[in-house]
This record gives sequence, C-alpha cells and structure tokens, in this order.
Amino acid sequence: MSTNPVRVMLLTCSTRPGALGPAVAEWFGRTVAPDAARLGVELVPVSLADLALPLLDEEEHPSSGVYREAHTRRWSALVDAVDGFVVVTPEYNFGMPATLKNALDYLGREWAWKPIGFVSYGNTSAGTRSVQHAKQVVTTLRLVPAGATVALRIGDAVEDGRVRPDARWDGAAPRVLHEVARLAQALRPLREAAADGADEGPVPGSYVRRLTPRDAAEVVVLQRCCWVEEALANDTLALAPLHETLGDVRRWLSDWDVTGLWRDGRLLGMVRTRREGTEAHVGRLAVAPDVRGAGVGRWLLRRAQAGLAPRYERVVLSTGARSERNLRLYESEGFARQGDAVDGVVRLGKPVPPPSAVLAS
Repeated sequence: MSTNPVRVMLLTCSTRPGALGPAVAEWFGRTVAPDAARLGVELVPVSLADLALPLLDEEEHPSSGVYREAHTRRWSALVDAVDGFVVVTPEYNFGMPATLKNALDYLGREWAWKPIGFVSYGNTSAGTRSVQHAKQVVTTLRLVPAGATVALRIGDAVEDGRVRPDARWDGAAPRVLHEVARLAQALRPLREAAADGADEGPVPGSYVRRLTPRDAAEVVVLQRCCWVEEALANDTLALAPLHETLGDVRRWLSDWDVTGLWRDGRLLGMVRTRREGTEAHVGRLAVAPDVRGAGVGRWLLRRAQAGLAPRYERVVLSTGARSERNLRLYESEGFARQGDAVDGVVRLGKPVPPPSAVLAS
C-alpha cells in the first residue's frame, strides 16, 4: 500500500441561503483534524454554493472528457486532484439535493475508484434517505461508498446554528475519515491504472507510469531488495542503492526520467534514463525477485530505449563486474563492454537503435 498522503474533499452540498451545511462541514473538519494530521490526510473544503455550477450545460457526454465551459474545467480539476470525498448533504423530499446530483452528473472518469463518505442532516430521518438516494448514483460512477456515516437529527444535534458537542457524533466523524482514507489507499492502484498515460505492463494486471519524488519510499524498498543480491555477487556493500536515504532518492527522482512498473499498489520494477551530452545513461534497472524470469527486466530496458532516437547517439549503462545475470541480459540486447572493469564496475554501450528496431526486437 502506498505511503503517499491522501487528499479528501470535504464537499458541502446545500446552496440554500442560510443553510445548515456550512456549520456541519465546519464541525466535521474541526472534529477530525487531529485524526487527519495523524493519518496524513489533507482535507480540501469545497462548497457547491461557491462553485455556482449551472444545470449541466456541456454539449459532449461527460464520459468524453471534453469540457468547453470554464466552470466544468474548474470542477474537473478539483475532483481530479483528490483521492476521496466526504459529502455533507441535507435531505430534500426523501432524496439528495439537486445540486449534488447535478455536480455528480457533470463529470465521468474523475470519480472512478475513489471512496465517498457521507455526513447527512435532516429532521425525521437525519438525512439518511438522502444518502441512500445518492449511493444509487455514486456507485454508477464507480465511486465506492464508505460504510461508516454520520447522521444528524437537527432537533438533537443543532443548537443556535451550530452542532452541539456530543460523544455520539463526535466519535462517528473520525470513523468516517478513517474508512475513507483506508479505502483511498486501497483503491489507489485502480485509479492509477485507469489514469491517462498509464500503459499496460508485461505482467498480468500490471501498469507502468513515470515515478516522481512521491514514490521515494517504494523505490527505497525495491532497491534494497534487489541490490542485496548484487552486493553478494560482487562481494561489496559499497553500492549506493543500499545506502540512499529517502531524501537521496527523492532528489534523483527529480533529476532522472524514471519508469515504474506497478501491480496492486506494489512497485515491481523500474528503470531510469538521463541525458549526458549525446549519450543516454540508463540505470537502476531493478525487478522484484518474485517476478523475475518473466521478461520484465528486458521489457523495461527496451522501453527505456524506445524514445531515445534521434536525440542521442549512444546509450550506456553500468553494472558490477561479477553480475553475470545482468551482463548476459545487456549483451543479449546488443550492449558491448567498453574497456576493462574499473573499481569492480563494467561500463557497456551501443549506438541508439531506431524506435522501430527496439519495439520489433
């Protein structure tokens, strides 16, 4: 499971002047703040009243992702940037407010594989019928409702326009946040696999995307797993991947173009490239031990080379002089040794092949 922070939108739905929604949202945010800090959750308050979305006015279907109106693009960016939602909603006539239904209808892919929790308020049913109505819609959008909820009966919970302190709902609010945060982490692989730019990988169920400094923790784990074997083969512990800190990894993730292969939230493999003059340097080719032998390393190496021509003249890489598995792979891919080993390290290189040759090999 990823260690990245979780961003949760706290969405206030009622747009009626004088509505209770803002007070309920303020109470929820204040009540869960200590838990949010402990869990690494960033709450992002958003009010539909502030957004002022008109009734759906886009010409194209939301599934197209083609948005012509500025208000739609703004709403899309807000939803796209978070990992989950806590919706503060009243109940109007046994259902959710039209503002919430309209906001949901505006978008498509931005909702997929994100959790949604509910804080409802009302009179007789404490807003629970609004939540049941909303669940029919959100599941169609591939949102995942949390089981934990907060339901406030206005007569019991509200005094002078504010939510009064009470152990029942003060204890229920953090449970909603906890469940939304856990679901957001668990669903992250599905969101990433469905995201724009995420290509299918060579292992069933895997996908590939560019790594960023946010992935440093997973990179540290993979490196230390893989380079222990290199240390044993070369009889040395003086290998940088075994000693780099999270800060070290974050820095080079900013400087290199790094491709990561993922499955179910786990980093299975990676490779990095960087330009140095007319040469493309390839390095840190790593594959988790349990998926070796399936062509993952070769696939990552070829992917790293696929976009190099015509910008570079040569591609070079290095490995330990006793890393026989690595040397066999590189030489079978056309790399030739460039001189003798220096300090136990062999440098290999070859002319950059045209993209068609890499993809066809």
